[in-house]
Amino acid sequence: MADRVTVIGWDGSPPSDAARAALNAATLVAGAKHHLALPDVPEHAERIVLGSIEIAARRIVKHRGSAVVLADGDPGFFGVVRALRAPEHGLEIEVIPGVSAVATAFARAGMPWDDARVVVAHSRTLRRAVNVCRAYPKVAVLTAPGAGPVELSLLLTGVHRTFVICEALGTDQEEVTVLTSDNVADHIWRDPNVVLVVGGTTSTAPGVTGLGGQSSERGGGWIAGRDPNFPGPVRGWALPSTEYGGHTSAQLRAFQLARLGPRTGDLVWDIGSADGAVAVEAARFGAAVIAVDKDADACDWITATGRRTGVQLQVVHGTAPAVLDDLPEPDAVRIGHADAEVTAACAARRPERIVTDADTRDEAEAVSRALEEGGYDVERALVQSVELDSEWVERERSVTFALCGTRR
Repeated sequence: MADRVTVIGWDGSPPSDAARAALNAATLVAGAKHHLALPDVPEHAERIVLGSIEIAARRIVKHRGSAVVLADGDPGFFGVVRALRAPEHGLEIEVIPGVSAVATAFARAGMPWDDARVVVAHSRTLRRAVNVCRAYPKVAVLTAPGAGPVELSLLLTGVHRTFVICEALGTDQEEVTVLTSDNVADHIWRDPNVVLVVGGTTSTAPGVTGLGGQSSERGGGWIAGRDPNFPGPVRGWALPSTEYGGHTSAQLRAFQLARLGPRTGDLVWDIGSADGAVAVEAARFGAAVIAVDKDADACDWITATGRRTGVQLQVVHGTAPAVLDDLPEPDAVRIGHADAEVTAACAARRPERIVTDADTRDEAEAVSRALEEGGYDVERALVQSVELDSEWVERERSVTFALCGTRR
């Protein structure tokens, strides 16, 4: 096993004294080609071009001497440190970090980033990274070939954002470009790069136009990675229906939200969104939400409710199932009122969960059949809620068939 393993983060600035000392003593240096070409890499050291971190780690384990691994930015932030510290390698490492690419990107944009989400986009995570960009007003995306600015912008169709695209940070070829998301696909970008995706209803970027809403940067916060007021000033979930418009009882909404299980990285469709109560509360859990309604006035109401509650919603005016064809793939779907045809169309898109409710048993049975034929196991419940006034007298009673389909 190597006598000493040092991981050095390179951010384009001259190496520190500690980094230079580790390089001078190194008998093995691993890194990308541009790292191995740095003048501080000793000529006598064995060199490994980093492709697979696992292969490099096994080479380091067998090496006798001092090893150095060079990586861009902060190697402990979505970097090689995690892989090198895997228990199967048994390596004890020292880390000399550089400035992370994310910190550098926000510095170039002149923006704070303690309230930003940071995601990694590659072939397996691109869709979830895009959903985070839909749901949050400030996101840094560490891209990869095939999952870069163009792919991000194309998958964000229908959602207005501003892209700050940072190429080759810390090098002589560094370039920072600010564009609206609808213009990003018209350009060719160098890989890899960092993309800041900003905009929506709760954040503004100094010097970047096209971002509406109230800035969350004025008062600062106390927790990194999210707005300190998220998920809004009101405590609790399944708030009283009067908070939204009174279309869905709080008890039924609580059941539906529990079965939907919205979370960061998910995309939720709320079809027949009505007053937007489920859409807003799913967004408060961190999911990206597309609210669909055939009533134009309802769409305006939902948009206003989203702004008032400080969540990011995409509102689509149209009639299901036809309007669903152009929507991106959902992870969970809520159908505002039982409709077997709409349910079948949603099941064909294969979300993990589909929830809906029905007023009559005939409607419930038709939807249940559509779910089962679509490949879903069905949970059926009769949800009753009774509101009482200050004198404990029944004011309103609601009895609903609640259905949840879980993909087999």
